[in-house]
Amino acid sequence: MAEFLTDIETIRERARSEIDKGPVTDAYGADLKRVLQILNEALATEIVCTLRYKRHYYTATGMYAEPVAAEFLEHAQEEQQHADKLARRIVQLGGEPDFDPDTLTSRSHAQYDASADLAKMVEEDLVAERVAVASYTEIVKWLGDGDPTTRRVFEELLAQEEEHADDLRGLLERLPRERQG
Repeated sequence: MAEFLTDIETIRERARSEIDKGPVTDAYGADLKRVLQILNEALATEIVCTLRYKRHYYTATGMYAEPVAAEFLEHAQEEQQHADKLARRIVQLGGEPDFDPDTLTSRSHAQYDASADLAKMVEEDLVAERVAVASYTEIVKWLGDGDPTTRRVFEELLAQEEEHADDLRGLLERLPRERQG
């Protein structure tokens, strides 16, 4: 078994002297300012995705709308849960979650969509999920061991975003598509 690199008395002293830093200790190995920026970008992404799914839920029409709209609502609720997790982590790290509506879309990795066609809604949501999967995969790799707690948050989000992408791909395969002229 490996020995402690720092004696426990030194750890206790540091914990007491920097009590205002909450969970961020000398053992924290990531660039905190950059981590907070990335968390806020992900927060914006999740909020934009929540809004997009809500819009699609309320505006979905047509023969296949009911089951697709139900999926949109479920995804909207899960995206909101993602936003809440990210906001909690930002606060935990001593940052401030950025909910400014004026800058949400510019900070978001995913785009907002106002499509009217059901298949196009599903397609745009699938694109957004794929963007989240790619972004969160990169973030997980970048965080590495520097901030294992934030990495686990992103790993949890990533798993659910992959699930969303798979759900949407399945829906898209079953929906009739408009003919491309």
